[in-house]
Amino acid sequence: MTDDEATAAAVTDGTTTDGTTTDDAVADDAVISLLVVDDHPVVRDGLRGMFESAPGFRVLGEAAGGAEALQRAAAFDPDVILMDLRMPGGSGVDAIRELTRRGARAKVLVLTTYDTDSDTLPAIEAGATGYLLKDAPRDDLFTAVRAAAQGRTVLSPAVASRLVSAVRAPRTPGGEPLSAREREVLALVARGTSNKEIARELFISEATVKTHLTHLYAKLGVNDRAAAVATAYDRGILG
Repeated sequence: MTDDEATAAAVTDGTTTDGTTTDDAVADDAVISLLVVDDHPVVRDGLRGMFESAPGFRVLGEAAGGAEALQRAAAFDPDVILMDLRMPGGSGVDAIRELTRRGARAKVLVLTTYDTDSDTLPAIEAGATGYLLKDAPRDDLFTAVRAAAQGRTVLSPAVASRLVSAVRAPRTPGGEPLSAREREVLALVARGTSNKEIARELFISEATVKTHLTHLYAKLGVNDRAAAVATAYDRGILG
C-alpha cells in the first residue's frame, strides 16, 4: 500500500474540488507554502515546528480563527491552508466558504478533532480539498498536504466512511433528505435532550436548534418531537 492509500480513503487524480485541473497545482518537487489556522497556540507551534523541520515545506504564517485566516490568506497567498473548524475567532467552515467564493488559489486541508456529519459534510461542501483528523501520523499529514497542494482530494478513512454513510442515508418520502445537522439534532431529540442541551452540545444557539426542528418536522410531515422520533424510526432514519 502506498503512502497516499494509507493516508486517504479517497483521492482524485485529475480534478480538484472546485473543478480545476491539477495542471495548475503545485509541482511534486516545489516547496509547499502553508498557513496554519488553529485557535490553540500549542497546536500552531507544534504544526509549525513539524513542517519547518521537514524538507519541502515553508510555513508563511498562522491564524487563530476564521476571520484572521481570511486576512492572512490574502496577504500570504499560501499553497495550502491547514484549517481547524470550531474556533471562537470565526468558524473554519465559514472561512472555507468565503475562500471558495473569492476564488482563492490556496487548497484547504481541514485538520480537526471532529469527524461528525455536522462537521465533515459542511466543510467538504464549502470547498475543502481534504479532511484529516489531528491524530493522523506525521508522515500521513505530510503526504496529505502534498496531495492537497497538487489538487487531489484527501480524506481520512473515518471521514470517508461517514461521507459514504451520509450519501446512503434514507431519504424522506418527498425525496428531500434530512441534512447532516438535522439528523444530528433528531438523534439528540430521540435521546430526550432538551433544546438548550442540544445547543450546548452542537455549539449552536437555541434559536438555530428550533430552526432545524422546524425544517425536519416539515420534511417528516409531523408537528412535534415525539412524532418526529417515531416517524424517523419507522422510516429507518434513526437506528
